[in-house]
Amino acid sequence: MRISSIKALYFSATGTTETVVRTLAAELSRSLDAAAGVYDFTTPQAREETRTFAPEELVIVGVPVYAGRVPNVLLPYLKEKLRGTGGAAIPVVLFGNRDFDDALIELRNILEEDGLRTVAAAAFAGEHAFSETLAAGRPDSEDLAIAGQFAHAAVQRIAALERLPETPVAVRGETPLRPYYMPRDRKGDPVNILKVHPETDREKCTECGLCASLCPMGSIDPADVSRITGVCIKCCACVKKCPVGAKYYSDERYLYHQHELEEGFARRTEPVLFL
Repeated sequence: MRISSIKALYFSATGTTETVVRTLAAELSRSLDAAAGVYDFTTPQAREETRTFAPEELVIVGVPVYAGRVPNVLLPYLKEKLRGTGGAAIPVVLFGNRDFDDALIELRNILEEDGLRTVAAAAFAGEHAFSETLAAGRPDSEDLAIAGQFAHAAVQRIAALERLPETPVAVRGETPLRPYYMPRDRKGDPVNILKVHPETDREKCTECGLCASLCPMGSIDPADVSRITGVCIKCCACVKKCPVGAKYYSDERYLYHQHELEEGFARRTEPVLFL
């Protein structure tokens, strides 16, 4: 079957998902000799637009893994604003070196329900949002080389098809989906950080407003960047991208969870590919 163009979409607060999706889009574009359009739906405004995909378009959708699942704040956009008409799709997730649990199968199922046919899928490791040491610097050159190989393998699979399969690509995960991952302390009690949000070091902050413009939930008040006006999803865009290091977390529960992740999952995980 022929692909006329590639549409690549991603949510990427700190750039890891963006890096993988853009690499895949570029490699697929070269291999298929098809133009690629790349769309970033990280900001609230970008998630207001409905996108409809033609049957001859190949759609790549990338999201990060939050607590082993697709971030629940993205579900309205993914379920209501993406419309397929029977074309091919590749779901991609980025996980912070722990595991992707049911995120990939969840994203795959959503795209199928949107009217797309999933022909390949992948999970890549990326530097954890909470940490500068857990999967630090990833995706790295090795990951991106594997992404390129995956793109070529996907092209070969698509080229061999006379028509798209009715059965979704087989991926790792469970049905029904498991609950969101909940960290626990050494007594086995839940460590709930849902309402935790970053703080601002007033001595460092220059009131540049960058953090407010970066927040994927629009929850940082641009008139007073120390004020959180809505949901914080702990994406850490404001922490990692602040040019003067003025944003930080001090909540004991958050720091406990961060340290447990860094100590328990300090190993190299490899991309997991499904074709």
